[in-house]
Amino acid sequence: MSTGAADDGRGLRWAVYVVLMAVAVGQMTGRILAVNSVNVAALEDHRVKQRLDQEREKLAGEGLADEEIAARLAEREEEFREKLRMQRPFLSANDRSRWLAVRAIVERQTFAIDEFLGEPTWDTIDMVQHVGRDGQLHLYSSKPPLFTLLLAAEYWTVHKLTGMSLGTHPYEVGRPLVFINNVLPMLALFLVVAAMAERLGTTDWGRIFVVAAATLGTQLNTFAVVINNHIPAAVTAAVTLYAWLRIRVDGDLRGRWFLVAGLFAALTAANELPALAFLCAIGLALIWRHPRQTLVWFAPAALLVVTAYFATNYVAHASLRPPYMHRSETDPADNWYDYSYEVNGRVRESYWRDPQGIDRGEPSRGDYALHVLVGHHGVFSLTPLWLLSVAGMWFWLRRGTPAERELALLVLGLTVVCLAFYILRPQDDRNYGGMTSGLRWMFWFAPLWLATMLPAADRASRSKAGIAFAGVALAWSTMSASYPNWNPWVHPWLYNWLGYWNALPGS
Repeated sequence: MSTGAADDGRGLRWAVYVVLMAVAVGQMTGRILAVNSVNVAALEDHRVKQRLDQEREKLAGEGLADEEIAARLAEREEEFREKLRMQRPFLSANDRSRWLAVRAIVERQTFAIDEFLGEPTWDTIDMVQHVGRDGQLHLYSSKPPLFTLLLAAEYWTVHKLTGMSLGTHPYEVGRPLVFINNVLPMLALFLVVAAMAERLGTTDWGRIFVVAAATLGTQLNTFAVVINNHIPAAVTAAVTLYAWLRIRVDGDLRGRWFLVAGLFAALTAANELPALAFLCAIGLALIWRHPRQTLVWFAPAALLVVTAYFATNYVAHASLRPPYMHRSETDPADNWYDYSYEVNGRVRESYWRDPQGIDRGEPSRGDYALHVLVGHHGVFSLTPLWLLSVAGMWFWLRRGTPAERELALLVLGLTVVCLAFYILRPQDDRNYGGMTSGLRWMFWFAPLWLATMLPAADRASRSKAGIAFAGVALAWSTMSASYPNWNPWVHPWLYNWLGYWNALPGS
């Protein structure tokens, strides 16, 4: 079906898109409202009850009256609950690292997170240590500070308007901020994908299928319950691609689209380091054909983000290099991951001195490549939807328009470059993204792969076999995205399944 005024199915398709988006938004929001770091509410109550029973016996032994004992226990219960608190709406050391920095910026006007580490449930392993501007050693979040500073601006507003803090009201403050930073941007991503489907698709079924894949079948939905850099990167990549389509496909050479492309491509790179290749590829593609607009609009917008990235890093760490680039093996002063620190009078070692489990890295690069592609963390084994994207790139490279061939080549090249980047990393970095439900470093590719999926989805709609394959791929991918029901910081179902079979007697 062609686009344009004669396209009578457009209204119905958008009605279906809205339904799919509503379902996805409702699912993500429901999970945010239910999220809890550990499913131990009953256990926590049991521990408090034990302490209260012990206190009751002690007070009874002192000969106090029942009324006095009840009053004393009421006073002690909140104290016990604070000391024994295990629940929190922040699920992993990864997202807690950002939350700690957000608290430090707003509540203490510093990037150092030392002061909050001793509080119950406030801890992380994703931190570094270096000398601060006061000449003393301090602990800092290892995450790039630009995104953290944007989160802090939102938290500052909530904190000033309500008086509530993340320390005193973690659920009441944390959950709305997660909704604002994850669900609303995801809705924007869905709308952009739907707009691209309308522009590049040729059949009703193919367009609806791609929007269904966007709303239900990617692991971005899985991460909607935690603050992370992958959702922002995917959203900015989608907006960048849409701006490129307006320029390259529609021939709209107004400065606004070049500005949007430069700004959002740079934001993608700020959130995902390998996306620097995306920024360069988009910039080169545009400057080749439209040098004046690219230099006047694209370049300054990108430079603004680049400047903000390095400026915020310098303010936070007195260094232009982000924390993960301070891992020198020869200069101890420039290895921010090798340290000890003290919390509540107890000396602890940096987790990164002796990482455990999957964080030790995969010794075999060949095994790592296998599992990254089709193994327990495989891009294609967990999310076979992306097989359709590969097929779509092939179709466009063979018979697409010049713009479609350019898009397919762009996405294919970036995919190969980024996968190679991760596979060729040293062993310490070959950890699949740590304890997580998929190869999260590639999640930002979702809008690019969804766009190149369109020709394959359109072709699949021509036969029952094609529809069946696409349907199974969507169901399988949705299963992988849904497996971490309330916490994305768990191993993929395929990893656990393989581990189960390996653990069987005789295996």
